[in-house]
Amino acid sequence: MRSVRPPFFIRWFSPDYLVCDLPGPGKVIYLTFDDGPVPEATPEILDILARFGARATFFMVGDNVRRYPDVYDRVKRDGHAIGNHTYHHLNGWHTAPGLYMHDVHRCRDFFDTKLFRPPYGRFTPVQYFLLRKEFRFILWSVLTYDFHRNTTPEQCLETAISNTGNGSVVVFHDSLKSLENVRYTLPRFLEHFMTLGYSFQSLAHLE
Repeated sequence: MRSVRPPFFIRWFSPDYLVCDLPGPGKVIYLTFDDGPVPEATPEILDILARFGARATFFMVGDNVRRYPDVYDRVKRDGHAIGNHTYHHLNGWHTAPGLYMHDVHRCRDFFDTKLFRPPYGRFTPVQYFLLRKEFRFILWSVLTYDFHRNTTPEQCLETAISNTGNGSVVVFHDSLKSLENVRYTLPRFLEHFMTLGYSFQSLAHLE
């Protein structure tokens, strides 16, 4: 069975430096999108968010920002928050701490933020202790599996709706391989929770 939440040991890390969810008194959901920006997917997602008046946080790969600055500019212009997702989408488990740090910092040539999400949710304790001085690690409470080749659009929607509640940090992807699932799921997800009185906000207040 797929787990929509990070591994249990993530809870050992201090919530001052690592966030999985943000429960509070209001009915708020925090949408996040990983791996963009790319012209094949990000603008369409921005159109959907704009249609519902929703705000989100985009964890961007630095090299994609370099290649597609106009798409990055639109994300900012539309009022969404930006997070660092490394420059080359590195797997922290397979990358030496020095190289990992360099790759994260390289994003500052193109954008700066204190929000950081390690690709695949994988990082080592050394990487965490080095980077927490500069960044707030943002993991998630709901992984939609929109990227998985065996996930149908209907399954993606069911996973997203059934696991989301107040303060949830929900992961989608603005990538070509996820687009079919996101195109189907995102508007239905937004409509469902807005009907229940939820709002969708970015994570800019954590910077």
